[in-house]
Amino acid sequence: MDPASLTIALAGNPNAGKTTLFNALTGLKQKVANYPGVTVERKIGLWDVNGTSARLIDLPGLYSLETTSIDEKIAGDVLLGKIDGIDRPDVVVAVVDATNLERNLYLVTQILEYGIPVVVALTMIDVFEKQKHEIDVSRLSESLGINVVPIDAKTGRGTDALGDAVSTAKGGPPVRPIDFANEAVDDGNSKIFSRYKFISDAIQDSVRHNDRDAHRVSDKIDSILTHKFFGLLILIAVLLLIFQTIFTWATVPMDLLDAGFGSLGDAVRTGMPEGILTDLIVDGIIAGVGGVLVFLPQILLLFLFISVLEDSGYMARAAFLMDRLMSRIGLHGKAFLPLISSFACAIPGIMATRTIENQRDRFATIMIAPFMSCSARLPVYTLMIAAFFAGQTVLGFISLGAVLMLAMYALGIFFAVIVAFILKRTVLKAPPPPFIMELPPYRMPNVRTVMTNMIERSWMFVKRAGTVILAISIILWALMYFPRTEGTSDAFTRSTDGTAQAVTLAESDQLRNSFAGQLGRVIEPVIQPLGFDWKIGVALIASFAAREVLVSTLSIIYNVGKDANEESETLISAIRNEKRDDGTPVWTPLTALTLMVFFVLAMQCMSTVAVVRRETNSWRWPIFMVVYMTALAYFAAFLTYQGGKILGIGA
Repeated sequence: MDPASLTIALAGNPNAGKTTLFNALTGLKQKVANYPGVTVERKIGLWDVNGTSARLIDLPGLYSLETTSIDEKIAGDVLLGKIDGIDRPDVVVAVVDATNLERNLYLVTQILEYGIPVVVALTMIDVFEKQKHEIDVSRLSESLGINVVPIDAKTGRGTDALGDAVSTAKGGPPVRPIDFANEAVDDGNSKIFSRYKFISDAIQDSVRHNDRDAHRVSDKIDSILTHKFFGLLILIAVLLLIFQTIFTWATVPMDLLDAGFGSLGDAVRTGMPEGILTDLIVDGIIAGVGGVLVFLPQILLLFLFISVLEDSGYMARAAFLMDRLMSRIGLHGKAFLPLISSFACAIPGIMATRTIENQRDRFATIMIAPFMSCSARLPVYTLMIAAFFAGQTVLGFISLGAVLMLAMYALGIFFAVIVAFILKRTVLKAPPPPFIMELPPYRMPNVRTVMTNMIERSWMFVKRAGTVILAISIILWALMYFPRTEGTSDAFTRSTDGTAQAVTLAESDQLRNSFAGQLGRVIEPVIQPLGFDWKIGVALIASFAAREVLVSTLSIIYNVGKDANEESETLISAIRNEKRDDGTPVWTPLTALTLMVFFVLAMQCMSTVAVVRRETNSWRWPIFMVVYMTALAYFAAFLTYQGGKILGIGA
């Protein structure tokens, strides 16, 4: 990132429009990293402030700076210049939601005590004005002693004025501290009452609310969406609609990607001389990485819908609905948001538990976060559904695939509830404090914010495919390629159309006697009760590094030594047609369902294990997580397969 002569911190409450403003000011000139020594994520971007290059630091969303959580401590350390590699901010831009001034200005009064020039960016001003409220910005500025700039990041309104205010604040006199001298401030409660009295006086002096229509529409919507019965039905319907849409919209781009990687493999096979290097590129790299990247359209759509729900304000309503359940099982209400984040990836979800002050509540949330079906499981679910349940419907119009997908997500949630209930009454027993949460106003999602979030999160998936999955694919290919079985031919004959055809009949022997095959046969007696053979066992072992590797592993396994021409079978067809030595099919609908159940519950992500180690500062908890989740996955998969056989289901 380019050097900057000005350092600006962006601070504000959650749901105040901070992320939208950050994206509007920095565009694509931003990067994401972690603060030194902790797993707290930081965003830094470049903002052109009247011709001056400014480094804009997006602080974690905060309600206060009272350092009861790691996020609050990090924000305070940034403002004090205690973070290595980050200069103390020259100016703080405090993002304040115009529709919720009293809550948002509390943080501003705390920031002012740090002695740094402050400018207030008054966001949601368009919503505020549509509700026919009125605000005297100059009076509010005078009360606070700092510049206040109305902002509409979606249209760009006020961004130039914000830059002018920042430039003025940088070279201006020190901020005037707020005078609490007339109040008793010896104890914490009294000081809080000083603060809120000051804020109340400032708002009364500068704001006139239109009480007639202020919350009428929002309240009517909330009466339905947050209803204890109808609200849950709507939430389930929304999730089902999302999964149905993901399957429908992603089909064409997935088919195109699948065909593209197949054509690329054929082209490489045709254009390169036969041998180990060609086999590595085609059967290892292209088949392995391509087998995962074909699911990118579904990942993009999943993150698109999650971003829309977050930015519209509905996700907060979902958290409110689930709080009743959270409190009954003993979890803190704040646990819901980290768990929701874990549906995208457990790593940021586990990091988000830092907002939970009580360590036992926090650890309980960490222990169940991996049960949420993250995006890495999506390729596995999709492959199994496409192979054995495609084209089938429920009630004549609902895709069976969408129902099964929702069932897998629900199964993870169910076991998370059960495990949390047990943990909170045994090793992590502690009474949860009350959950206080702000419901943001409903608003149209910002297209730029939604697209940025979707691209950032999907890029993480692509990077895993290009790094972790690439490395694992190469290792797996080598384990299946060596040692070479005597009599196996690496020679290829060229047909008139230029395609390569294998001429050996010893392909299955090669795979069986390879290092991977030997390992798979060692564990086969353990996984046979689940309906899995040794080839599936090889894929399962690989998937403990990263869940989505199962797909690339199967791609490699079922393409080793296969004819590489225009009639080559797809992975789905290869799975459907795979036979045991006695001619019976390896894969059945029941096998596919059993594998999905195993993947819902098993701890198969070394990156998550590493994050749990850092967040808990101990190896005891990540080891406990891996052991209990794997045992639970095996037991549930065993019941699924054996129970299905007894009932004659899916065979």
